[in-house]
Amino acid sequence: MAYLSEMDGEFGFIDPEAAAKRGAELSERYNSAGPFPHVVIDDFMPEEILERCLREFPVNISEGGVRFDREQERYKTHFSPDVLSPWYRSLFYGFNSRPFIRVLENITGIKGLIPDPFFLGAGLHEISQGGHLSIHADFNHHKPMNLERRINLLIYLNKEWLPEYGGQLELWDRSMKNKVVDVVPLFNRCVIFNTDSDSFHGNPETINHPKSVPRKSIALYYYTSTWDTAKRDHTTQFKVRTGTKDAVDVRVKYRELMQDLLPPMLHRKLTRGKRSVPE
Repeated sequence: MAYLSEMDGEFGFIDPEAAAKRGAELSERYNSAGPFPHVVIDDFMPEEILERCLREFPVNISEGGVRFDREQERYKTHFSPDVLSPWYRSLFYGFNSRPFIRVLENITGIKGLIPDPFFLGAGLHEISQGGHLSIHADFNHHKPMNLERRINLLIYLNKEWLPEYGGQLELWDRSMKNKVVDVVPLFNRCVIFNTDSDSFHGNPETINHPKSVPRKSIALYYYTSTWDTAKRDHTTQFKVRTGTKDAVDVRVKYRELMQDLLPPMLHRKLTRGKRSVPE
């Protein structure tokens, strides 16, 4: 039976009473996990919902996708919920609903989680054959709402996926010396984890499916109203694994150097309108 067995297949909503205590039994496991709080939940949703996700998954980038192709994120396509079918949009609104958020609060112990109506960087992700996403820490500041990013939630859509196909989610320690967790992106497997400036994760191993099937996932991010000006906001921070061919993200390093050297007013003027949507 699915963990969220009460989720409605037509609209993606969860009964509020069922959500009231769901997740509390995972809280200790979540918060004691290393290298940072996280949990892996198999059979997360009713299978028929994810079967429909696959049937209605966009076929190509012309359906509203945004393509990323550089050293740190190779052959990655992002589809915002805004460009998806009405049913898909309803499902994502369900992920932003109060009952679903209550489940996340029960699991993580973080109260006052706020969903993102802008879905910045969230939605459907696809990484094609030969692609990867390097180890990184995510952007930490939701500028339109002035919120602090706290939780990532990933749901995988890959049937019969084997470790040798690549694309495993890796969680690294804060020193970037050790890979602590390795998660195969199996169908209906959900991973929830705290995200901050040191929660290093990614899927750096190249996708190598024998039939060139891409790696597909649902990505969701949640926030709290705890941002303050004493914190330094940053975009995605890619890291280099020792002994690999991982490339330094020169573009971000240059941007951060300019931010440190230039007066704030001049830096804002020069960068206004040049920043892309955070990944």
